[in-house]
Parts: sequence; structure tokens; C-alpha cells
Amino acid sequence: MSKYPMVPGHEVVGEVVEVGSAVSKFRVGDVVGVGLLVGCCRNCNPCKTDNEQYCNKKIWTYSDVYTDGKLTQGGFSAALVIDQKFAVKIPDGMLLEQAAPLLCAGVTVYSPLRQFGLNVSGLRGGILGLGGVGHMGVKIAKAMGHHVTVISSSDKKRVEAMGHIGADEYLISSDATKMQEAADSLDYIIDTVPVVHPLEPYLSLLKLDGKLILMGAINDPLQFASPMIMLGRKTITGSFVGSMKETEEMLEFCKEKGLESMIEVVKMDYINTAFERLEKNDVRYRFVVDVAASNLHQ
Repeated sequence: MSKYPMVPGHEVVGEVVEVGSAVSKFRVGDVVGVGLLVGCCRNCNPCKTDNEQYCNKKIWTYSDVYTDGKLTQGGFSAALVIDQKFAVKIPDGMLLEQAAPLLCAGVTVYSPLRQFGLNVSGLRGGILGLGGVGHMGVKIAKAMGHHVTVISSSDKKRVEAMGHIGADEYLISSDATKMQEAADSLDYIIDTVPVVHPLEPYLSLLKLDGKLILMGAINDPLQFASPMIMLGRKTITGSFVGSMKETEEMLEFCKEKGLESMIEVVKMDYINTAFERLEKNDVRYRFVVDVAASNLHQ
């Protein structure tokens, strides 16, 4: 439930202008990033095993209540106060506008590939849904040495998927013949679709021991026939963003591999238009708001 007054923004990059006396990770002038979370309990098993994103008492970057009882306010603020645990240093040479989308979209796909042992070359993967998260899934999986198939409901994004983003194949889920030909061919599928959709067509694409990794937050139940799982020892699982440790790893990985997200930089006075375009699916693939260059006092 949203809490107001609310300042959103959860993929945040900025310069450190002041540090507290107990801060040891950063100094004034460092360029740092903040993702989806700004707090956790630090005592539960997830927190103690570098999986703080699964803490039941995690604190969201905005529209949540911080430990001091005040509302958290996000990256569209003029300034942000953050615990050093929940900030990461942006690698030298990485553009700020390129780093920002990686702090959620990038680590969201990097984390399951790492956690499920899929960060090895030679695998065949599928990316279901080509949006802000999906396009980074293609790029990161390709950089890990995977053969990547984009799975979409229409042919609209074929050219950009294979030409601009680098996918190896493009599969339309409504093409029954092509779906049948692709059966038992994928080691994993990263499912980024955030609305109710059937799972069985995609389960059929998985090899023995294949994994369908859900990332879209859907409140309604999803259905599948259990033999689809049993007869291929397949797994339906999920993953939620990534840990701070994984975020640091992911940033270094993207710098090493020269990975960039497809973005459009806008200023604050364009926000309403940006939302209208988002509703029309008219963005490739992330808006980045340049808060520092915006006139916040108009």
C-alpha cells in the first residue's frame, strides 16, 4: 500500500556529498548507487547469508517506514540519506545514466543466473517478455556465453531483439508449429511477464531439469498440469532482485563485458509524458530521469 507524501525512484545514482563518522565504505566524491531496498533486520537467516532482499522486515527505498519512523523517499528527491550497507560504488568509467537501470533490472536477471548455477557458458536460455528487465536478461545471458531465445506474443520486437539486443532466436508463443519444434530445447526460461499467462506452453520448451524462473509480480494464481513438471523433473521457481553483494558483482560484470541498457534520458518536467508513454509501451527500454539537471523549484 502506497504511503503519502511519496517521492518514488528506486534505481538511484548520485555523488556522495557527506558521510557520517561511522562510514568506512565511502568518502565524499564517490559515485554510488542505491537499488530497491534501504534497510533490513540484519538478524534473520537471509540477512546473515547475504540474501537480505528476502528479509521479512526489509525496507523499501520509497513509500515505506524507516527505522526512525519516517517515510522513506526515493531517488526523485533532491538528496538521499542512506545506510552504507545499501549503497554500492559505481565502477570507474561507467556512465551514471547507464548504471542506474542495472541497480534493479540488471541484478534481477543476474541473481537467478548466479544462484541457480546458470552462469556458465554453453547453456540455452529463453527470455519471456522483452521489456526493461527482459532486454537486460538477453544481454547478460549472452555475455555469459548462452544461446538466447526471446519468446514473445507477437512479431513486433523481432528486429530489435535480434539486431540491437543480440538474441540468437525469436519465438512467437502463438505459433504452435515453431513452439513444437522448440520443445525440450532450453535449460531455463526467465519469465518477466507481469500479468496472468499460461505456464504450460513454456514448460514444454524446457529440457530435463529445466527451470522456469518467475519474475513478474502477479497476484492472481497461475495454473499448470503437474505431469508437465513430473515427467521432465522441471522446476518452477522465482527470484526477487538481488543482494547487495550480487549488485556489486553485477556492476563489475557489466563493466567488464561492456554491457549497456537501452535508455532514454529525460528531465523531471517530462514525467507526465513519460508515464503516458509507459502506458502505451512506448519506451525502449528504460526512462532515466536526470534529477540533477531538472529544475525542482519551478
